Amino acid sequence: MIQDERLSLIFACCHPALATEAQIALTLRSLGGLTTEEIARAFLVPDATMAQRLVRAKRKIRDAGIPFRVPPDHLLPERLRAVLAVVYLVFNEGYGPPPRAELCEEAIRLGKMLAVLMPDEAEALGLVALMLMQDARRHARVDEEGALVLLADQDRSLWDRGRIEEGRRVLDRALRLRRPGPYQLQAAIASLHFEENTDWSEIVALYSRLGEIAPSPVVELNRAVAVAMDDGPERGLDLINRIEGLEGYRHFHSARADLLRRLGRSDEAAGAYTRAIELATQPAERAFLERRLAEVRSTA
Repeated sequence: MIQDERLSLIFACCHPALATEAQIALTLRSLGGLTTEEIARAFLVPDATMAQRLVRAKRKIRDAGIPFRVPPDHLLPERLRAVLAVVYLVFNEGYGPPPRAELCEEAIRLGKMLAVLMPDEAEALGLVALMLMQDARRHARVDEEGALVLLADQDRSLWDRGRIEEGRRVLDRALRLRRPGPYQLQAAIASLHFEENTDWSEIVALYSRLGEIAPSPVVELNRAVAVAMDDGPERGLDLINRIEGLEGYRHFHSARADLLRRLGRSDEAAGAYTRAIELATQPAERAFLERRLAEVRSTA
């Protein structure tokens, strides 16, 4: 029996008669408080496309008479994947920048409730571990001027060591269940980033494994960035240039721009930074990208 009202409603919304993406989008809109634009950004689709998906999902619920009720306990596992995705997307919206602490805290609270409700679900624990370790860096991600600060440049004294250690303990619990999944792999990657000397070859290996069990262009992009750190920017850029489907994704262009900058290809880097700025929606991110654009233009 689910004791938390919000978590109960999320399970109720994630009905298997709907496509998983529709479950997630509808739940985020109805319960997560996210706008259609914010949900579209999370799914990397145009606003109009997401609006149409939401309309179709609501119509299907109405026409098929899908009941809006909490499923019995034995049916909870079949809805877990969508519920975990909802919780993580709420967390990501709060992670910013700028950070919205209340969303991060609510997502972590819901994740912990899930882990208590379903203690043998390794991915529920993996998600909690991932959110805790990402949230540990919240106060170091934006500088005093409101610009984004990359991981390598962050003031480590601002990291929340308590959250890091808690996240690692939860990850250890998940790994002992010996049912690896995407959230556990991402949590393991997040944990490696806290080491004084980052083991980029291990991060590349973890992204390769993540790409096998949860393939996506975004995973390919993250792996390419890790390869660039491990094997040089030219190798990373070659991998990025092969990725398809991310033309409208700002991080694709900012990652290309950074590698082009490091290779001294300033004109090309400026073009990539310009495209990333066009796609950026958050002031902190735009401020960072504009500063980098000014730097590469000064050397072109």
